[in-house]
Amino acid sequence: MITDLNISEAATTLLKQMIATPSVSRDEAAVADLLEAYMRRVSSADVHRQGNNIWMIDPRYDASRPTLLLNAHIDTVRPVESWTYDPFTPTEVDGRIYGLGANDDGASLVSLMHVYLLLTGAIAEPGMEAVEPLSYNLVFLASCEEEVSGKNGISSALPLLPHIDVALVGEPTGMNPSVPGGVRVAVAEKGLMVLDGTAHGKSGHAARQEGINALYLAIDAIDRLRQYHFDRESATLGPIKVTTTVIQAGTVHNVIPDTCTFVVDVRTTDAYSNQEVARQLQEAVAPVKLTPRSTRLQPSGIDPAHPLLRRIVEVVPDATLFGSPTLSDQALLSCPSLKMGPGDSARSHTANEYIERQEIIDAIHLYTDILKNLKL
Repeated sequence: MITDLNISEAATTLLKQMIATPSVSRDEAAVADLLEAYMRRVSSADVHRQGNNIWMIDPRYDASRPTLLLNAHIDTVRPVESWTYDPFTPTEVDGRIYGLGANDDGASLVSLMHVYLLLTGAIAEPGMEAVEPLSYNLVFLASCEEEVSGKNGISSALPLLPHIDVALVGEPTGMNPSVPGGVRVAVAEKGLMVLDGTAHGKSGHAARQEGINALYLAIDAIDRLRQYHFDRESATLGPIKVTTTVIQAGTVHNVIPDTCTFVVDVRTTDAYSNQEVARQLQEAVAPVKLTPRSTRLQPSGIDPAHPLLRRIVEVVPDATLFGSPTLSDQALLSCPSLKMGPGDSARSHTANEYIERQEIIDAIHLYTDILKNLKL
């Protein structure tokens, strides 16, 4: 056990080390090494690793108790060109820590990791009340390839973990307890499907009335998709969003195209499974063909009566509960889950991404207050 440690200062120091260690998706080995070494140094629990996913299991793990997963991701997107700070040099100005991944998702990761260490007895902070042993198991997982929903990310680690009953995914949703309604919790999250559309026609000369224009067939199908209405709508996530984003056809101006391909971005909700959505949209545009690239990124969420959500509302009665349009590792979890973390989603993937030092401090204290008396 490490004592005499200021937890929020340790978390902030680790975040700065992460920023200084480039960790773009699928190239996260260096930051995974950094986190693995840190975990081994500060925790009495066994540290496990699969590829660039690293996790710790509560040393007091008991298979008869329910298990809560704390998850955040280690990877980042590539920096955009308009950064004015060096994205890989942590820069603190007036309490803001600038750097790639500071907000998405480093702040959530270091906060949840240190809360895990505190609640499992690996570390203690002077002046903080001793934490009683939990009535449930904790697992902390730092996952990779989240930004690209890669198959070497969380989905490769989950089969190696104990059975997970519920998950708290750390992502920047806003954890500002000093502002009314400023603690924001995503209780549902849209899923994602990418559909490849193909329309087949018949080639001919554009100067004559011949051929079947595959481009027109595709346009008709795209218009049907644009106007398609699903009978059911999610109470938390609203309607399913169907957007055609790419179209390709033809080679030269005087030849009727015999093939047209297009790409459709579909943001699904808990009103339907991805498979149901794909089937209904295919029926709507037949004989034009729609092929899902994958149906694995399902919508996710948690029941309003779940003990984890009830505990959050007990601690923060004015918490704002919302449905999130953005994707996270929740999409690959089969258990109830919610998304809650320091920072602001609007800062993610932007130039001069930052996190407030106070946001990390608030997150550690709020996570601890919620979890230390949670009854699953």
